[in-house]
Amino acid sequence: MTSVTTPTPGAASPPLTAGAADPRRRARRRRRIVAVAFILPALVLLGALVVYPVLFSVGRSFFDAGGTRFVGGENYAEMFSDPATLKAVRNSAIWVVVAPTLLTGLGLMLAVLVEKVRWATAFKLLLFMPMAVSFLAAGIIFRLAYEEDPDKGVLNAAVVGVHDAVKGTSSYPSARARDGQGLTKGADGSYTTADRVSPGSRSVSLGLVGVLPKDLPAEAKPAAAAASRGAGERELLGVVYLDFTPGGAGEQGRVDKAESGLPRMTVEAVRDGVAIASATTAADGSFRFQDLDPGTYTVRLPAKNFAPPYEGVSWLGPALVTPAIIGAYLWIWTGFSMVLIGAGLSSLPRDTLEAARMDGANEWQVFRRITVPLLAPILTVVFVTLVINVMKVFDLVYIIAPGPVQEDATVLATQMWLVSFGGGNNQGLGSALGVLLLLLVIPAMVFNVRRFRRSQS
Repeated sequence: MTSVTTPTPGAASPPLTAGAADPRRRARRRRRIVAVAFILPALVLLGALVVYPVLFSVGRSFFDAGGTRFVGGENYAEMFSDPATLKAVRNSAIWVVVAPTLLTGLGLMLAVLVEKVRWATAFKLLLFMPMAVSFLAAGIIFRLAYEEDPDKGVLNAAVVGVHDAVKGTSSYPSARARDGQGLTKGADGSYTTADRVSPGSRSVSLGLVGVLPKDLPAEAKPAAAAASRGAGERELLGVVYLDFTPGGAGEQGRVDKAESGLPRMTVEAVRDGVAIASATTAADGSFRFQDLDPGTYTVRLPAKNFAPPYEGVSWLGPALVTPAIIGAYLWIWTGFSMVLIGAGLSSLPRDTLEAARMDGANEWQVFRRITVPLLAPILTVVFVTLVINVMKVFDLVYIIAPGPVQEDATVLATQMWLVSFGGGNNQGLGSALGVLLLLLVIPAMVFNVRRFRRSQS
């Protein structure tokens, strides 16, 4: 009988022969080849679109504008001594501090509030829709919205409407006195009678021109001096009228039947340079001063009667152009911030929030002491992602900022383009700016990658 030898438990397995090991090696080799075949196109694109341009820009930054003479670090020295570049660095710093902070705060508030809205999905869709608009289209939209002419720019149309409703507006910005008709223009734009008049004497006629008949207020009536009320020596009467008769008839300096009064005009009685009394003209242009002390007065039409209309805010002027462009950026990216933070908010443990409420915490305390600390990792990722994004902003700045204030709004990305291709034609300095921008972006990218890896572990 043949005996069978059983292997002792725990004993080492016999080594694989060369013939058994070869199929495993071949299988592993095939898997590597397949993996490389799938990765190779991405590596080629990455090398062609990222690695090569980066290396080329680093090398190009050490050459002169023509790329023929090696200049070492001169481009970097010039970069930090050029006022335009320093302004771009300052504006980029403003963007990095302001835009991500506002977007993260707005996204957090909207994400919390949306949870309490009945139509939350529709609300999120409306806020996220600007993300579907290209930066070029968004820049054109806001360039028109920020237009200074109230007839074109919607923001200034709203501002002018509110201003005129609160403070009113002049009805006669184009009106002026006719030369040689007894009215003297002051340095502030007011008109004063050359002759002095006394209460109870003749009526004062103040004729103006420069107002088109179609621009007259609807309530305007034919000009007529105010009728006396029997106050005698304490009453001063007059009329402010349009000294123009349609068809060219009539006599200059005299109130004719076909001439219109100018209503809602402020008139002042002045003595020794001080306004003693004030009146407003009626529909026929008439005005009346009562209870004046005896003496002589001049009659003045204050400058506010002829003030030019309020034109609104110069949104794209040197002072406000950067905040205006940041406003357009907020419009585009608020939905992105809200959706990411809302996703993190939906994953919070609800029992923790309910326990805090049952312990007597109000909604503000729950938000400040529980919701925000639990959302801190998400808020950090959103903030750092937006920092990376604003460092590269180009389209909005280039499109929205008009040519005269382009330098006041420039950031590093636009300055790099302007220096290289927008008239400067110095690609050595432009490459140095590109390297600076890369060095500023890399720390934020590394931070984001590390946080992502920690969250996956």
